[in-house]
Amino acid sequence: MKTLLSVVALVLIFALSGFAQTDPSNEPDPKLTEVWENEPRLVTPGRENKPPADAIVLFDGKSLSEWVGKDGGEAKWKIGGGALTVVKDTGDIATKRAFGDVQLHLEWRTPKKVSVEGQGRGNSGVFLQSRYEVQVLDSYNNRTYFNGQAGSIYKQYIPLVNASHGPNEWQTYDIIFIAPRFKADGALETPGRLTVFHNGILIQNHVELKGETVYRGQPFYRAHALKEPLKLQDHGNPVSYRNIWIREL
Repeated sequence: MKTLLSVVALVLIFALSGFAQTDPSNEPDPKLTEVWENEPRLVTPGRENKPPADAIVLFDGKSLSEWVGKDGGEAKWKIGGGALTVVKDTGDIATKRAFGDVQLHLEWRTPKKVSVEGQGRGNSGVFLQSRYEVQVLDSYNNRTYFNGQAGSIYKQYIPLVNASHGPNEWQTYDIIFIAPRFKADGALETPGRLTVFHNGILIQNHVELKGETVYRGQPFYRAHALKEPLKLQDHGNPVSYRNIWIREL
């Protein structure tokens, strides 16, 4: 009998405690967790393929005024039909402005004529801070080493999927870049990170950069300024770009 009474008592205790927990009078005021400070600033989103209101337009289809060429000289890539196209052997182009943490949008297109395979097919690159490359390549039915195909962080990270369109089709990159930080003595404090969407599909998910992009050997970091120019690569192929804009974060 004592055992039965003990069980009944425990059941009542648990029932009452459960009632107390669900009793609205004992719950905290929801207003205590409402934040009414630090209101997000208003930014008008872009419509009809236009950049958002706070974006810096780096290429509007008409002018290379935001860019410099080899050794800081005039950028010599070709403008036509609202696009900017690599001219072989004229060299990489870089922005006049320097950037740190950014959201970058650009559209690119590889040549219609396919005459080679692998790395020779529609090769270019987007270099954040002139050092960290997101590969541009025609990777539609074009097998190459996977950490060198379109959307790879070159020689560091394979894209999660191959989201490539075919030759001569416009493709998009939307990139979130968090710049590395260095200590006063030049040692790495925090590594850089990259998130990349290719044609609207997530292909790099906040990956930690291992260092600067290198063709041979292993990547490594060298101390540099918090803000550095964006660079587009002349790899000898007539790759085209358009609608390039950037937002500082």
